[in-house]
Amino acid sequence: MIYLDYQATTPLAPEAREAMEPWLGEQFANPHSPYTAGRMAAAAISVARDQLSDAIGLPGGQAVFTGSATEAINWAIRGTMEKRPERSHIVTIATEHAAVLDTVEWLGRRHDVTILPVDSNGLVDLDQLREAVSERTALVAAMLVNNEIGVIQPVDRIAEIAHSKGAWMLCDAVQGLGRIPIPEGPDLVAVSGHKIHGPKAIGALWMREGCEPAPLIHGGGQEAGLRSGTLSPALCVGFGAAAKLAGSKQSEDRAHVAQLWEAATAVLGPEWTINGDIQNRYRGNLNIRREGLDAARLLEECRDIAMSLGSACASGSGRPSHVLRALGLSDREARSSIRLGFGRYTDKGDLTEAIGRINEAARKQGV
Repeated sequence: MIYLDYQATTPLAPEAREAMEPWLGEQFANPHSPYTAGRMAAAAISVARDQLSDAIGLPGGQAVFTGSATEAINWAIRGTMEKRPERSHIVTIATEHAAVLDTVEWLGRRHDVTILPVDSNGLVDLDQLREAVSERTALVAAMLVNNEIGVIQPVDRIAEIAHSKGAWMLCDAVQGLGRIPIPEGPDLVAVSGHKIHGPKAIGALWMREGCEPAPLIHGGGQEAGLRSGTLSPALCVGFGAAAKLAGSKQSEDRAHVAQLWEAATAVLGPEWTINGDIQNRYRGNLNIRREGLDAARLLEECRDIAMSLGSACASGSGRPSHVLRALGLSDREARSSIRLGFGRYTDKGDLTEAIGRINEAARKQGV
């Protein structure tokens, strides 16, 4: 298999696997227990938390582990609205992940919600954002790197606009952590382990001091009383190791991804159009369309190439991508699009071979 679906998940780094192994065997103690083995587990989690905070790179806050980035996003949005009852307005963007859009839709039964459009490149209009945010706004939510098209939103300027009216700013940095620097400005940052070569089933919410949302999960009061539930030392340690590695290899990884992008675009051919802004973009995400292509059929014909039609979270829904529709694409154009994702462990020869086979399969469709 040639793996080209890095936005869905990434291969586990050997360094993360090695860090996890002791905590999957004899070192199995509950990290919230008071005896020596428990304290050792708690200390390992503390180190992992510091590694993650260093990778996020923002001052004046703390990272709290969660079961996923989806949990972190739900907590950030719902907890903020509970924490700030004097404000009843949320602002977000039409191309956000379902974890954001579905949560604000649910909250829309009790709160006012503004979902801003994007232009044909996938970028939000900052003047429209400025008009939308008011003294009633509790939270502005914006993704750093879009999971479907790789477009980078100006998170620092979005945060400035939010703060000018006293709103908090949530950044979904799931696709950005370790790939590009997270700009200063956000008050809340959601991240995920398995998107940076760490384990699945763990995420985190970084929160600026004074911007802690009300708890979403109640129970034993773990994680400084903000998020209850027994932590897995193995998952935390694996996430921490992956985060440390992502920080140290960020420049090397970006250079490798840039070379892969150049190689991929060189062999695509003029029949393909790149979806989303080409300049304001993480180049490990190549979302492309071809007029008349049956993308679902293409995936069947290239079964040993792991690629996608869009977000893994929405796969199988039968609906065209909401992100591509937000760019102004028709249903037909959206269904003629595929997403190729590559990164640290992608071989350039494998990538160009895969694109050659994708081109051939498309030609066999007569497009």
